[in-house]
This record gives sequence, structure tokens and C-alpha cells, in this order.
Amino acid sequence: MTINFTVLGEPVAQGRPRAGRAKRGKTVMYDPKKSKEFKKYVGLVASQHAPSELLEGPLRVKVKVYKPLLKSFSKKQIADAEAGLFRPVTKPDIDNYAKGIKDALNNVIWNDDSQVVELSVSKWYSAKPRVEVEVNELRT
Repeated sequence: MTINFTVLGEPVAQGRPRAGRAKRGKTVMYDPKKSKEFKKYVGLVASQHAPSELLEGPLRVKVKVYKPLLKSFSKKQIADAEAGLFRPVTKPDIDNYAKGIKDALNNVIWNDDSQVVELSVSKWYSAKPRVEVEVNELRT
């Protein structure tokens, strides 16, 4: 089984966990607001493509992150970026995008992101920022 979906809008990388204090003075860790909201959004989009039963077993995941074009780009740089000749080499790191997507798909597409045994993530520029996700079950 293959599941494909696109999350429209500017991609958000998983932020570093934040620490706070609970009522009894205990330290608690939580997601930054922007990361938490993006994961919720990804989960919502994914739920529209979710299988009737959560996927089990090993999975292959491909993630394509399309970052917005920079305002400082010349017309030539825009054309090169749209053609895939010019790619983002800026922060955030590519694995932080993958982490947020994988976390968002827990209990929506699969039971746990530990099922992902193959992961391919790439960053691109586009006039239409988005994240494209493909999930494939691997035959055992």
C-alpha cells in the first residue's frame, strides 16, 4: 500500500523541546508552539488519506520539503530554483523537518515512527511552499 499526500503552506521544522515548570515545581518538556501546531496540521491532512487500519510492519517514507523562494532571488535564481538547479543549503536541518512529519503521523498512518526503516528527505525551493509525503509498506 502507498499513501501520498501534500501539506500546503510553509514547512516548519521540529523545534528544540522547551522546558517549563509544572504546578508542583517539577520540570516538564514541551514542543514549541509553532512545531506543535504544524504537527497538528500535518496529522489533520494525513488523516484524510489514512488507511482504515494503522499500518504495521516496516515502512519507507519519502519527504520532499519545498521552502518558499527568497525575496532576494533574481529572476534567474528563481528560474533555477524552480527547475531544481538551486537548492536550499540553509537552516533548519533536513532531519528536523523529517522528525516533525514522522511524529505527526503516529497513530494517524502508523502505530509508531519506529516502523520507518527507510527515510528519504530532500529540500527544494518553490513559489508554492509545501511538504509532499509518500509512505510505502515494505513487504517482509
